[in-house]
Amino acid sequence: MTSGNAQISKRILSIDILRGLVMIIMALDHTRDFFHIEAMTGDPLNPDTTTAMLFFTRFITHFCAPTFVFLSGLSAYLSAQNKTPAEASTFLLKRGLWLVVVEIVIISFGLTFNPLYNFVILQVIWAIGFSMVFLALFSRISYRTVLVIGIILVLGHNIFDLFPAPNDPTGGLILKVFFTASGTVVPLGANHFVGVFYAILPWTGIMFLGYGAGKWFGKDYDPKKRKTNLLNFGAIALILFVGLRIAGIYGDPAPRKEYQDVFKNLLSFFNVSKYPPSLQYTCLTIGVALVLLAISEKFKNKFTKVLSVYGSVPFFYYVIHFYLLHTILVIVFFLSGYTSKDIYSVPFLFRPTQFGFDLWGVYLIWIVMVLALYYPCKWFKKYKETHSKWWLRYV
Repeated sequence: MTSGNAQISKRILSIDILRGLVMIIMALDHTRDFFHIEAMTGDPLNPDTTTAMLFFTRFITHFCAPTFVFLSGLSAYLSAQNKTPAEASTFLLKRGLWLVVVEIVIISFGLTFNPLYNFVILQVIWAIGFSMVFLALFSRISYRTVLVIGIILVLGHNIFDLFPAPNDPTGGLILKVFFTASGTVVPLGANHFVGVFYAILPWTGIMFLGYGAGKWFGKDYDPKKRKTNLLNFGAIALILFVGLRIAGIYGDPAPRKEYQDVFKNLLSFFNVSKYPPSLQYTCLTIGVALVLLAISEKFKNKFTKVLSVYGSVPFFYYVIHFYLLHTILVIVFFLSGYTSKDIYSVPFLFRPTQFGFDLWGVYLIWIVMVLALYYPCKWFKKYKETHSKWWLRYV
């Protein structure tokens, strides 16, 4: 293997390591949703009511979605290097639309286990899908166009927090879907609803920034300069987060609260808004991601090898983990003494409001679930490496 190929291998490994790490942590929050006794009734990030461990359990998962979206943009750039602009754009368009369908049909069912689709949940895959559609369009113009739009979206979308929402219902809904959604429920009839939890364009901005960073990972790019760039921009993002958080003027729709208690003040400082991803939230999470991406190039051990397995098949892992978690939920539901008359609940079937375990139970189920998916992920990784079927590009 040439030194150039070795660099490419190391580069891709560093991406898979970080992606695998966030995929594993992400599953902790979904496990909490299904199994924590207070998941349906409390806010784990509210300094007034939370505990240190509960806050940490929710807060650590804040880093997952933006890192995954950023890496999706980075991977899109790398993939495009082996295609003509037209081929790359067409692939992004088709994959983006496919992901939207997956969110509606496959992920929503995995979350709810409701075959009637009374409640369709639109989350990160929906946002990634539409972001890829926009990336397909703007990447045809130029790399610089994508980067500039990404910067504008990330820095500027919180400007809508400063103005009242439109009185026009249609205009208000469009604004929520594309910019401000934090749990918008849209009725499609008496018994069918769509929950828009991820506003599209703030996440599009993060993906576009990932696409912009892809140039640093080109095969002819100096690895030392790449690491310097990642560390410098990571530090700038983190400094900007601290500055904006202290100023409290712009960058988050929920201003930081002041408490007499030092511990509550600390929690409040880091209680940034994810829905939609505020500028402060993005600076914090992507800042940390850039630093981790820089230092992970030097990591090569058994643990990082395990992480890279999960990170190399993220779509497979993401879909399967919902179905595995919900299947475990059904088993625990009946073992807990519930019957068929208790099945219906919103938004997840088999998940009554007063149900679940303390955090120790959540962590135990999370660990078991992650370990159970290791060998299936390892098998699928090898399958993808040894097969060239067209549909593998979409999973």
